[in-house]
Amino acid sequence: MADELTGEIEWYLPDPRAIIPLEGFHVSRSLAKQLRQRTFDIQVDRDFDGVMRGCADRPEGSWISEKFIQLYGDLHRRGLAHSVEAWQNGRLVGGVYGVAIGAAFMAESMFHRETNASKVALAALVQLLREGGFTLLDVQFATPHLLQFGAIEIPNALYSCLLRSAVDTTPKPLNIVEEVITTNERPSM
Repeated sequence: MADELTGEIEWYLPDPRAIIPLEGFHVSRSLAKQLRQRTFDIQVDRDFDGVMRGCADRPEGSWISEKFIQLYGDLHRRGLAHSVEAWQNGRLVGGVYGVAIGAAFMAESMFHRETNASKVALAALVQLLREGGFTLLDVQFATPHLLQFGAIEIPNALYSCLLRSAVDTTPKPLNIVEEVITTNERPSM
């Protein structure tokens, strides 16, 4: 994360660490209804920079600095960082981004400009990770927002074991798995 005062990029290792177990992802009734209505067109990596900038655009300020956006842009160009995006009428209205290493996806941030757009993007990300054979969705901190989806906190020692195992596993690349979610027949959540 970028320090808001100095702009320096710093490494954070929270203990406990928050993850969302992929098979334990909770979809509320209202979100399930929204998913069935297909209010948003889900895309992968269509506008990675736009998702990062959307995540950084917060009234209270953000740890996502311009330098951070450039570094993650480099990771994206190398195929390591990805975004799952919610589009409506040709406009980016929500999304989530993070880094994929092996079968681990470290979700960094999400945003919305339309109600539930980030929730739909997160649900799509979980579906993509499941379909692709990913084993770990790291969300770093158990915020009230993430707890509603089934996020749990685990000790850093357990997280390290899960991460080692996930990094040593080869999933399907997300750019191949995206075909699952961008067709007219989306998988059920």
